[in-house]
Amino acid sequence: MSVKPELLAPAGDWDCVRAAIENGADAIYFGLDTGFNARARATNFAPDDLPEVMALLHQRGLRGYVTFNTLVFPSELPQAEVLIRQIAASGVDAVLVQDLGLVRLIRAICPDLPIHASTQMTMTSAECIAAAEQLGVERVVLARELSVSEIGDINKLTSMPLEAFVHGALCVAYSGQCLTSESLGGRSANRGQCAQACRLPYELICDGEHIDLGDQKYLLSPQDLAAYALIPELLAAGVCSFKIEGRLKTAEYVANITRHYRQAIDAALAGRSVELGPDAVREMELSFSRGFSPGWLNGCDHKMLVPAKSSTKRGVFVGTVKDVRGQRVEIILASPLAAGDGVVFEGDRANNREQGGRIYGVFRNGQRQQQPVSIGLAEIEFGRDSIHFEDLWPGQQLWKTDDPQLTKRLRESFSGPDPIRKVLLELNVVARVGEPLLVQGRAASGALCEVRTDTPLEEARKHALTADVLREQLGRLGGSVYELSNLSAELVDNPMVPLSVLGKVRHEIVRQLDESIRKLQPRRISEDSALAALRSTLPLRTVDLSMSPTLRVLCRTLPQLEATLDVGLNSVLVDFQDIREYREAVASAHQRGAKIWIATPRIQKPDEAPLFRALLKHGADGILVRNMAGLLHYVSLGVPVIADFSLNVANELTAQYLIEQGARRVTASYDLNSEQLLELVSATPPDWMEVVIHQHMPMFHMEHCVFCSVLSPGTNKSNCGRPCDRHDVKLRDRIGMDHPLKADVGCRNTLFNAVPQSAAEVVPSLIDQGVKNFRIEFLDHPPAQVAPLIAMYQELLAGRVTGRDVWTKLKASNRVGVTRGTFEERRNPLAIL
Repeated sequence: MSVKPELLAPAGDWDCVRAAIENGADAIYFGLDTGFNARARATNFAPDDLPEVMALLHQRGLRGYVTFNTLVFPSELPQAEVLIRQIAASGVDAVLVQDLGLVRLIRAICPDLPIHASTQMTMTSAECIAAAEQLGVERVVLARELSVSEIGDINKLTSMPLEAFVHGALCVAYSGQCLTSESLGGRSANRGQCAQACRLPYELICDGEHIDLGDQKYLLSPQDLAAYALIPELLAAGVCSFKIEGRLKTAEYVANITRHYRQAIDAALAGRSVELGPDAVREMELSFSRGFSPGWLNGCDHKMLVPAKSSTKRGVFVGTVKDVRGQRVEIILASPLAAGDGVVFEGDRANNREQGGRIYGVFRNGQRQQQPVSIGLAEIEFGRDSIHFEDLWPGQQLWKTDDPQLTKRLRESFSGPDPIRKVLLELNVVARVGEPLLVQGRAASGALCEVRTDTPLEEARKHALTADVLREQLGRLGGSVYELSNLSAELVDNPMVPLSVLGKVRHEIVRQLDESIRKLQPRRISEDSALAALRSTLPLRTVDLSMSPTLRVLCRTLPQLEATLDVGLNSVLVDFQDIREYREAVASAHQRGAKIWIATPRIQKPDEAPLFRALLKHGADGILVRNMAGLLHYVSLGVPVIADFSLNVANELTAQYLIEQGARRVTASYDLNSEQLLELVSATPPDWMEVVIHQHMPMFHMEHCVFCSVLSPGTNKSNCGRPCDRHDVKLRDRIGMDHPLKADVGCRNTLFNAVPQSAAEVVPSLIDQGVKNFRIEFLDHPPAQVAPLIAMYQELLAGRVTGRDVWTKLKASNRVGVTRGTFEERRNPLAIL
C-alpha cells in the first residue's frame, strides 16, 4: 500500500482518548454531546472541547474524526450548520456522515472538510460507493456484512479509500437499515438510540408450531467480531483503515484492544505472521466479549455467527463445576484463575438466571494459592451469601468476567503524568564559528521547529562541540511528548556551545514544535448561510388541492396482486421472494391496464449487479429502488424509479438530491413520527413525496439467516436447502408477539412487526399539505382482506371517513390490533426493554 494503514480507535470520553493515544492508535473517532451521533449514550464531547481534543491528537501525531452519523430533520439543519462550522474551524480531520442531505450541506459550508461515509450509509458495493463519491465523500466505512473477498472485489472497481471494522460488537441488522427500536419503542437506531432488541430472547414458531431449540434463545444476537488473524488478508484486499468498535466501552477496553491490534498490524506490515497467543486473546475477551468470531469476513456461517446461547458479556471460559463442598466450589480449570477475579456461573436450567461474584480465595490441596492457578482442580471461595450453592450443578460452566490485575495494568498504560508513547523527532544542527547555532527539526506528527541562538558561536579553546554532545543535550526531552530519533550535525571550525545555551535551545525546540502543530491549515468556510443557499434552489412549494390523492398498493404474493387488480387500482407495486413470479405479475397487471413497479432488494453486493438486469427483463413499468446502486443503474437506462424508505429521506436536502439523480418520487423515511413527517412534507415540494400509511414495519434487515441457522443442517445459502421456501416462520418475543420472518431473493432476512402500523390519523394533515401519493403494503394478508383494506383507505383519502374511523375499524378487525408505531406523538422510549 502507498499509504500506511490506519488503526482507528473509539473514544467516548477523555480517558478513552488518552488510552487510544498511548496504546498505538493512528486516529480516533468520537461524537459530540449535542446529538447527531450514533452513540447518544456515550459521554461524548462538548463542541467547545474540539480545539483541545484536536490539539492533543495532533501533538501526538493522531487524526481525529467526528461522528455526525445520524439522520437530520429539517428543523435541525440550522443547528447542524452551526456545528459543522465549529467542527471545520477546530481542525477536525474528517466527519463521518450518514445523511445524504447533510453531505451536501457540509460540502457547501466547507469544501475542505473531508467527509467519510459512515457504515450507517450502508455501503456494500462499488456501485453504491460511486454514488457517495459523486457527493464528495472521500472515504467509505464498509458494511460489516462484507467478506474479505467481497472487499477485494470492491477495491478493484473503485479508487475510494476503504475502512473496515475489525473488532467489536456486531449488529445483526445492516447499519442504517434497522428500524426495530423505532418501531417498538420510539428509540431510533438512526438517531443514536438503539435499544439492542437483537440481544433479547426469541422463540421460534414454524408453520404455527413452537419449536423447542433447547438453550438456543438469543436467535438474533451475534458473537463479537475479532479479526486480528485476518489483518494480512484485509491489507491485501485494500483496506486502509482498521476500525475498532466501542464508543460505549471503557478506557481499559480501548487500551487493551488498541494495543493488540497495533501489534497485529505492525507484524503484518513487517511480513511476520500475525499470531496472538492464548494470553493475549484472553486479555481481549476480558475487556468485552460475547464470544469472538470473524463475523462475515470469511463469508456467511450462520450457525457460527449466532450460537444463540447468550447475548451478554461472558468474558473468558475458565472451567466447569465438578462439585460443591460446603462454601467452596471445586472447578476443573481450563484457564487461569486467581483471588480477586470476578466470575459468573452460566444461567440455571430453569430460567437462564446467572449468578456470580468476586473470588475471595483459590485453594489447591487445602492450601490457599497466592498466584493464579491455570490447570487441574481448584476450589474457589466467595463472600458470604454471594452465591446460592444449591443452584449449582456438576458440569456447569464458569466464566471470568473481570481481572483486577489486568484492569490495573491497562489503566496504568494511559493514566500516568508523562507520555508513554513518544513522537519521534529528527534534528539537523549547523554550528559554524562566527554564526548563530541553527537547529531545524521535524517531528513524526508533522510539527516543525527552527531555532537560532542570539549570538554567534566562538571557537573552542578546550571542549569543542561534538555530535554526541548534541545528541545527549538535545535528546533530554524529559516530560515532553518527543523523543529524539536522529540527529545530523554540520560542525565547522571547532565551535563551542555552553551547556546552558543548549538547554535553552532544547526548551525552545519543544515550544516551537507544540506551537507549530497548533497552527491549523486554513480552510474555506462559507461566510453566508450555506443552508439558506441550498434551500433557495428548491422549487417553489405549491399546494394543489384540486387533484385527488392516489393510493398505490405493494403486494408480496400473486394472490394479493390479483385481489388488488380486481379492485381496479391502476398502479401497483410488487416485492416477491421468488423473482420468477414477476413475469406473471407484470402480464396480469398489464392485462388489466395497470402499471406495475418491481421492488429491488435493499442490499446490493459486488456479485449481485446482474439482479438489476434480471428484474428489468420482465417488462415492468418502473422500479422501486431501495439502494443507491439501483437508483443510478436504472436512471442511466431511462427506467422510471421511485426511491423507497431505505434511502432514508428525512430532510428536504436528501429529497432534492434523489430527485435530481432521477427519482420520480421519494418515500419518506420510516424514522419519522407524525410531527417530523409533517415537517418534512412542509419543507419539500409535495409532488416529490410518497408516504406509506399502512404496513407491517420491517424491523431487522439482516445478512444473517435464521432459517439456515436453526432449520437447516447447512451453514449458508449454498448448502442450506432453502427452508425459507417451505416454512412459515415467526419469532415470538417476550410479550408473546409473533413477528413474521421473511427471506428475500438474496437470502437476506427481514423481521416484520407483528402489529400493522397505520398513519390514518395523519392522512388529512398530509393531504392539507398537498401530498398526493400514498401507499399501503401487504405482508401475509390473505386475498379476502385485500379489498376491504384498500376500500377503507380509499374512503379516507376521499374524505368520506375520518382517520379515527379507520383506526377504530382496523383495531376491531385485526387479531393483534393496530399501532400508530412511529407515528405516535408520545411513546415510552423504554417500552422495548
